[in-house]
Amino acid sequence: MILETEHWLVTHRSDSALPGYLILAARQATNELHRLPERALAELGMLLATLQRALQAILDPEHLYVGRYGHIGGHAFHFHIIPICGWVKQRFFADHRYRMLLSLQHPPVGDTDGAELTLYVWREFCERPDPPPISGPSVEDVVEMLRRFVATNRDHEME
Repeated sequence: MILETEHWLVTHRSDSALPGYLILAARQATNELHRLPERALAELGMLLATLQRALQAILDPEHLYVGRYGHIGGHAFHFHIIPICGWVKQRFFADHRYRMLLSLQHPPVGDTDGAELTLYVWREFCERPDPPPISGPSVEDVVEMLRRFVATNRDHEME
């Protein structure tokens, strides 16, 4: 657990070897954003901003993806927060298996996008029993840094 508020829980994705891959889950049992109380919705915006600021300070990612997918039953309403650091993109481009994705672009862009990098993170850092090596701090170190960051910054941001 990184942070627990009245309406939300923030954890590191349990099956992810990618440092900083967070799950922001609602404490209320619902699968629809509009059913959350106004205070929960207001808190959501502040938490997303705080988590982005924290991940920027700790990992300095090139991109930060925030998404909600919800295809698997039994999970609380939640968001995935995925930091894409330069080293992740380098490993993606170096992996020939993912180069075939370029053939699916219409019109050809020649670069990658968030969907392709999210797929890469899920397959390589969450599903593989032997994920690629990471660069920078470990998952455990990032979790500890995030706890300290939100403990010292959250109170004045939530006012």
